Amino acid sequence: MEICQFQIIGISLISLCFWIRFDPDVQEWIDQLNVHNVYIGVYILIVASILMIISGILSCLAVFSEAILYLTISIAYHLVCFVFGLAGAAVLMDYSTYQSSIQPIIRTVMWSLINLSPQNNEATNALSLVQENMGCCGADGPNDYLTLRRALPTQCRDTVTGNAFFYGCADELTWFLEQRSSWISGVACVLCFLNIVNASLTLVLSQAIKKEQRRQ
Repeated sequence: MEICQFQIIGISLISLCFWIRFDPDVQEWIDQLNVHNVYIGVYILIVASILMIISGILSCLAVFSEAILYLTISIAYHLVCFVFGLAGAAVLMDYSTYQSSIQPIIRTVMWSLINLSPQNNEATNALSLVQENMGCCGADGPNDYLTLRRALPTQCRDTVTGNAFFYGCADELTWFLEQRSSWISGVACVLCFLNIVNASLTLVLSQAIKKEQRRQ
């Protein structure tokens, strides 16, 4: 049961990690804005999910063998999985949520693109693509263009109403990423909890075996 438990949730986690890593929508914005820091947490969680898939098998072997050495190794392995999972979830959330470390980076990149356009075609195309498809305007809103005394580009306006988009791309992009990363972080936290539970139960079993051995 424990093997299936860790393998199913571990496979779910690694599947979600590969989904966000190779999601064409996510990849397009990350490539355009060159904010690959988002993937750091994903890579850590991929490693963590592989370790957690193995941990279920290792834990069962240790329990069935009832060897103190194997039980100790199993406890240490569960703790390593816990650290990797928690670190991966923390890094992912820190680079993909509202008011996280990724927002200043996106804001800086957007300001750079605004300053380079319209003279630089590559910057202009990247800026237009992000604003039009994400439904955002500038780094923090239309005032970014007004501050520079520039006319709002057509990509900053709703095609139906003609009104300028209220939110900037720093907010819209982090909300976009947060919707995807929250599921992954949630699954990772569940696995971290299960690792602590299994490490605790294995420790209890180890102490019980030691007491039994002393009695003999």
